[in-house]
Amino acid sequence: MDKGKIINIINEKYAPLNDECKLKFARNSKVLTLKKGDVLVKEGQNSDKAFFIVKGSARAYYLKDGKDITDWFAFENDFICAINSFFQKIPSPHYIEVLEETLLLETSRDDIMKLSNEYHAFEKLTNKVATKTMLKLQARIVSMQFQSAEQKYQNILLAYPQITQRVPLTHIASFIGITLETLSRIRKLHSRI
Repeated sequence: MDKGKIINIINEKYAPLNDECKLKFARNSKVLTLKKGDVLVKEGQNSDKAFFIVKGSARAYYLKDGKDITDWFAFENDFICAINSFFQKIPSPHYIEVLEETLLLETSRDDIMKLSNEYHAFEKLTNKVATKTMLKLQARIVSMQFQSAEQKYQNILLAYPQITQRVPLTHIASFIGITLETLSRIRKLHSRI
């Protein structure tokens, strides 16, 4: 898929951009096709890139005491970046890994800032992306604090109906803050219903 088509998807899903802005956005971005398991960002790396997923999926995760803890999922039409590194210009505390063959659009922080300064519509786009991210994070915090393991699992299925076919169960369990054994029990209960 070419950059123009990808930018038209972003245009439809997030904010309308004029033709001149789309052209500059395309000029300052690149399309990547990655294989399952490819790493976009490593812990300790300074990352100034944001990624829009056209097809496929990715996750952000931490390594803590040898344990892999999933912190974020991104699927088609989602943006993902090493948020701390991207905005604070510090080494990333986490990794971003592709979970299946993935087609994405990569844009640098500098180009995003230039486009935001030059085009009000692009600034609206970045604000929508930031707002969507904050709302997802807020929902996740509420879920982690106040919901049972079963409710957390139900919520992730509502948000991402195909997640169990696309993401290993260990990552799902980690993301919702339960053990794989607990997730297996919940899934077994639901298969009987």
